[in-house]
Amino acid sequence: MDHVLDLDEVAALLAQRADAWTSAGLEVGLLTWRDGAAPWPQPHHTDRERVHDPDSLGIVVTGPADTVLSIVLFRGGWADVDFIADLDDSGRLPAAGITSTSDVETRLDHWVARVFGAGDGAS
Repeated sequence: MDHVLDLDEVAALLAQRADAWTSAGLEVGLLTWRDGAAPWPQPHHTDRERVHDPDSLGIVVTGPADTVLSIVLFRGGWADVDFIADLDDSGRLPAAGITSTSDVETRLDHWVARVFGAGDGAS
């Protein structure tokens, strides 16, 4: 798999955003890491030190009324982004062709605004 994203840089961005999200009333879960060199099935770890060759990084953000945003970013330049905004509004958001940490930042703004609204820590 190509290494398009530096997941440690992305983790720093997510940690920075987590403070703003928490201040906006959202709950931010622990970062989860997957080691690309681990044998299948590859376990997920919350301790970065246990992962030698990170190939994915995940986070779950929850908000009022059971809103949920689940993001798993892959070093190859894509993400799995699933959400529940309400009972009639859930699914997967587009997340292919991610080119850099700044691209992740821009997309995070969009994803958070889409699920929690622009006034809930979207920037």
